Amino acid sequence: MTDPQLALTMLGLFIFLVFLGFPIAFTLMAMGIGFGYYAYFDADRMWRSFNRLDDFAGTWDSFSLWVDGFFNNRIFDLFINQTYTVMSNEVLTAVPLFLFMGYVVERANIVERLFTTLNIASKNVPGSLGVAALITCALFATATGIVGAVVTLMGLLALPAMLKARYDTSFAAGIICAGGTLGILIPPSIMLIVYAAASGTSIVRLYAGALLPGFLLVGLYLVYVVGRSIVQPSVAPKPTDEEVPHVPALRLIVMIATSFLPLAVLILSVLGSILFGLATPTEAAAIGALGGLLLAVSYRALTFQRLRESVYLTVRTTAMVCWLFVGSYTFSSVFSYLGGETVISEFVRGLDLSPLEFLLLAQLIIFLLGWPLEWSEIIIIFVPIFLPLLEMFGIDPLFFGILVALNLQTSFLTPPMAMSAYYLKGIAPPEVKLTQIFAGIMPFLFMVFLSMAVVYIFPQIVFYLPDAIYGN
Repeated sequence: MTDPQLALTMLGLFIFLVFLGFPIAFTLMAMGIGFGYYAYFDADRMWRSFNRLDDFAGTWDSFSLWVDGFFNNRIFDLFINQTYTVMSNEVLTAVPLFLFMGYVVERANIVERLFTTLNIASKNVPGSLGVAALITCALFATATGIVGAVVTLMGLLALPAMLKARYDTSFAAGIICAGGTLGILIPPSIMLIVYAAASGTSIVRLYAGALLPGFLLVGLYLVYVVGRSIVQPSVAPKPTDEEVPHVPALRLIVMIATSFLPLAVLILSVLGSILFGLATPTEAAAIGALGGLLLAVSYRALTFQRLRESVYLTVRTTAMVCWLFVGSYTFSSVFSYLGGETVISEFVRGLDLSPLEFLLLAQLIIFLLGWPLEWSEIIIIFVPIFLPLLEMFGIDPLFFGILVALNLQTSFLTPPMAMSAYYLKGIAPPEVKLTQIFAGIMPFLFMVFLSMAVVYIFPQIVFYLPDAIYGN
């Protein structure tokens, strides 16, 4: 078997093991080291000292030199270097800080106040509860970036309120599932940080490029919610004064000032400091973490138990991301050394695709990978396979990254593996069926595809802000 054939076998075996349910990070590391041991095997180098032993050497000396030789394979040097590279990556330092900010905000009891305020403020808008839930999801998802947390919390808070207001079950479930996924697209997004680390793209340009597509997707969601509420009023009945009481204007302003503004200011201060060069992403993330703590203190929601939970969840999620990077870097290095990237590059070149056809093919593959895999695994493991091909087709990695971020919304919304639906089903009332949740998700899935098509047709939606702020 030639080296390129071995590389393709390595990739196929990895996909097979993933579908069997093996832990992905450790599978990557094990396969990288296993195949790398063969790829870098050099008997003369490894057992040079052992072969020089004379016939009178002791058993222990022979055994220790043989063991030293066994581990004197360059794959172990590569593994150590890749681990150090990941752990010292300055871009990835922002990940635990943003995660900590999100977990603290999640436990600060801000969301309930925010949802209540927005519900009252949008009382006269068609589908007011849905609009309030969607905007709350967008803000909360932006602050946390953790899809499961947003869908779960909003499912506990907004879904019972919408069902009590006689909203259609599918319509209400779709709003919460779709709104909960927005945090992986709208800055400050952890997913974009991970993509920047994997691709070497500027994180500040990625953040600037993601703003307008993010607002576009939120706008499409809101248009659908309001439009369907007008065309089909039965899915979102107008609230009565008993359900949503009238609040004087002055009191409403106070409610907005104490619920909406603090979270909005926190997000804008973090994002603004990054976009306008006042702080690096890591420094801005530190500001956000401190701001999250101050918010929790100001709302009298910071307890030792909640702080400990936030720290624990932050460490656990960060460790997962870092070990995925270590495994991916090791795997991809061995894969490239064996000639796997060259085979893929030549195969794609032989297809004679246009740039648009390549983009469509790449996004289709990422869409299909979103069924069994999490976004972090797709970004860290599979997206780097496409990155060397972008230059061949003249595609900007910034543009590709934003399309991937839009596409990965579908990984949480596409049945039968729509994780947002399962998060919601886990905390929904028993009468809410999974098929109803799937049905409610489908129109929002169409909106994601529509937003991708708009970005394809008008790429300046991505490039306008980065070029306006930072130049070409």
